[in-house]
Amino acid sequence: MRVWLVVLAAAPAMAQASLPEGPGKEELVRLCKGCHELERSYSVRRDRAGWEETMAKMAAIGVKGKRGEMDAILEYLVKHFPADELPPVNVNKAKAIELESRLSLPRSQAALIIAHRDKHGPFRNLVELKKVPGLDWKRIEDKKDRLVF
Repeated sequence: MRVWLVVLAAAPAMAQASLPEGPGKEELVRLCKGCHELERSYSVRRDRAGWEETMAKMAAIGVKGKRGEMDAILEYLVKHFPADELPPVNVNKAKAIELESRLSLPRSQAALIIAHRDKHGPFRNLVELKKVPGLDWKRIEDKKDRLVF
């Protein structure tokens, strides 16, 4: 039991220590650890647009950071946790988390794609995907080269 307590107590320090050094790290640790574990801040890699969206969401739910601090965190995340170059996403087989992380989609948009696919069957092309009710096509249009059917 004591071993687990030591491990749990050390976990936040280990997470902070594993972050790469650089401008924005201090701000990330200070502002993000108050609401959730640090690993959650950077566990899903994103492109710049995805990180900007994440930062906007955090600001909307109450993160109290100055403009310069938020900018530093954004640049830190973009530099140290970029979206990985991955093979295209198969829209007909991808799980929600894959659509979210690899296309920088919010959970609600990924859920729309999955629900439509489950109800109507596989998509054959972009035209069919574009017809998903409620889907913000502009979010996907720039990433359409990452999709396969």
